[in-house]
Amino acid sequence: MRQAVFLDRDGVLNEVLLREGKPYPPAEPSGVRILPDVPEAVRLLNDAGFLLAVVTNQPDVARGTQTQTVVESINDLLRSQLSLDRFEVCYHDEMDTCDCRKPKPGLILRSAKALGVEPTDCFMVGDRWRDIDAGIAAGCRTVWIDRGYLEKQPAKFDYRCANLLDAAKWIVQQQKSGE
Repeated sequence: MRQAVFLDRDGVLNEVLLREGKPYPPAEPSGVRILPDVPEAVRLLNDAGFLLAVVTNQPDVARGTQTQTVVESINDLLRSQLSLDRFEVCYHDEMDTCDCRKPKPGLILRSAKALGVEPTDCFMVGDRWRDIDAGIAAGCRTVWIDRGYLEKQPAKFDYRCANLLDAAKWIVQQQKSGE
């Protein structure tokens, strides 16, 4: 049975813009900076046989401050530089009653179905409470990358670390130990 690692995008794969301690996505592809540890982390997970799926909320599209075309261009840029298997995006805002906006598990469940994996055999890695809560709701083991944002923190998670490389090493260790 194949396993997947579901990854949030902004703050996990690429740098965020911090304003008053809160993270925001890059406004355009030219502003995307892949975090330094990410290429090695992705290689480590790929080498261990994990499928990698990005699951990302992009509510600025619903808010009218970003376009879907730009979000897709950023995703294409990341896909061209990193070995990622799938992208699932929620373009809704909190006011929409979708099943895909994290902390709801819809993005993870859709991606798991498309990849042919069981979420309970998978991991969710994120830098915000919504990512972790979505992973828990989907039945995944969760890894919180603590970036020190000035916002609500996840109440519970399986592992806390500083970056994706630390997360990847822990995930591979869990896989090898059969946990």
